[in-house]
Amino acid sequence: MKLGINLSFAIKRWQEPDVWARLVRETLGLRLVQFTYDLLDPFSPETLRRILAAKVRQAARDWDLEIESAFSGLAGYCSSGLLHPERAARRVALEWWKRSVETAAEIGASAAGGALGAMSVAAAADPARRNDLYREMLDAVEEISRVAGAHGLERLLIEATPVPREIPWSIEQAARLMTDLNARCAVPVQSLIDVGHALYQPLYGPQAGQAEWLGGLGPHSGGRFDLAAFAAQVRAAGLADCPAYLEVFYPFEMADDAVLANVASSVLHCRREYGREALPTSGTG
Repeated sequence: MKLGINLSFAIKRWQEPDVWARLVRETLGLRLVQFTYDLLDPFSPETLRRILAAKVRQAARDWDLEIESAFSGLAGYCSSGLLHPERAARRVALEWWKRSVETAAEIGASAAGGALGAMSVAAAADPARRNDLYREMLDAVEEISRVAGAHGLERLLIEATPVPREIPWSIEQAARLMTDLNARCAVPVQSLIDVGHALYQPLYGPQAGQAEWLGGLGPHSGGRFDLAAFAAQVRAAGLADCPAYLEVFYPFEMADDAVLANVASSVLHCRREYGREALPTSGTG
């Protein structure tokens, strides 16, 4: 079982690569990392971006970390992205995605991804408009995949979200999207299953569970944000070799030492229950 950490806990606190790398390795006892673009905006001027990316890559080397993938992050999820109602804005989003896969390669990641975007209420209510946006989005992801392949990335990851105006938002739609994309993309496209999203009862009902997502999208899964309680379901779905990440966001006002204590406790629990590590009852090393 591959357990890692998404660097969401570090944003606006431990921005320096050598600092978060030390925390991941020494305090959390992990080696596997999913980088977040909240720590390095791909739209930064290219010279600055490459300097910052080199520091990330060097910190990973110094602390013996594997940056397996890079993900869009909190700021990216606030954007309408590839489904924006304005064509010009969608072109900007496409450029952001291209630069994001370039950034992923620069920091040494083998995959990149995120949530694709959100339609407006008006666009989502128009079946013809939804279909047009879907087809244009397929074209955009195909173009992104060519850039990813040219920069040596092995795959793209697309996150399913619990909002019907986003794509994909259901098991059926996610499976269709994977089929549509992998027939035309330069690198494999895989689904990243977010545990919190899959358990969103107001949309999926009181019986919402992780097993249905793992069973329905298992062949297409390339990673997950992890909660330790579903480890048995992951094994049952045959996904034990897929990387799983703990992703936790904290209020920016929360005290730094409280954040670190909380994430360390969460990782310790996941290492025991998900990773099946025999660990002492105190400490995380």
